[in-house]
Amino acid sequence: MKKTYLSGLAVGAFLTIGFAVTAPVATAAECIAPANPGGGWDFTCRQIGKIMHDIGAVDKPVQVTNMAGGGGGLAFNHVVNERNTDADLIVAASSATATRLAQNAYAGRTAAEVRFVGAIGADPGVIVVAKDSPYKDLKSLIDAIKADPGSVSFAGGSAVGGFDHLKPLMILQRAGFTDITKVKYIGVDGGADAITQTIGGFTQVMTGDMSEIVGFLKSGDIRALAVLTEERVPGFDDIPTAKEQGFDVVAVNWRGLYVPKGVSDETFNAWADRLNKVAVSKEWQEAMKANGLAPFTKVGGDFQSYVDGVVAEVRQLSKDIGVIK
Repeated sequence: MKKTYLSGLAVGAFLTIGFAVTAPVATAAECIAPANPGGGWDFTCRQIGKIMHDIGAVDKPVQVTNMAGGGGGLAFNHVVNERNTDADLIVAASSATATRLAQNAYAGRTAAEVRFVGAIGADPGVIVVAKDSPYKDLKSLIDAIKADPGSVSFAGGSAVGGFDHLKPLMILQRAGFTDITKVKYIGVDGGADAITQTIGGFTQVMTGDMSEIVGFLKSGDIRALAVLTEERVPGFDDIPTAKEQGFDVVAVNWRGLYVPKGVSDETFNAWADRLNKVAVSKEWQEAMKANGLAPFTKVGGDFQSYVDGVVAEVRQLSKDIGVIK
């Protein structure tokens, strides 16, 4: 299995500067979150949209539309088929988006059918259990799966074979477990739904991202067994990394936006400028710290090339672990 993709996702910050100064949009912009409220894409739309308005990058509050379905596929198809030239539309995207495109989960859709504006934060992957779970650390969970794969089921906010599904599979591979077809996984629309499944006892483990679990951690409903970063996340120092527990896996989920393919270069550059203003704002720095995000800023025209590279590497990774042929 290649390590370059995983390491690349964990890189600190890339900052593209030099965008032309743009005026705030004159009409109300819309941000589509391709999942139910409470998950990572919803967080991206609401936080970025709010900060854009707070710092004056847009002159009206950004409307958030939740469009759950198909692990983001419903929203992707909606944008391509019905909103291809909408200059006032932005859509939340992440590593999960790239993963699904890599695995043809959007029924033939490709990354080239939209324009990726950029990413301004990385959401560390996490492995989470309910507060009363018998699993106290990652090793006890992995040992249980090795002993009886059918005894443990995972819930995640991505479709089967998506990024949330890949996280525990990578850990299991590092642990020497290769029969991944026996690992139970339920894909739901968003991290909030995945946590609900786990708290309710319908699944034993939630696999997702740090921003999706912060509120549940504070309420004491869950325990995080591991964070999938090189080092512990500031502000969440009590959560051990998978690496320090003996499982060399780093998997983070960048948070960003795409826009319709048919918008003009001027519109694309304007959204890139607005996103870059959010990235350097103190409001975004505070939001990242409060939600356990790591710095990861890559905004502008070269981001599409980055996404294309990620898609190619995830496709190969998925083949390596047997998710796709």
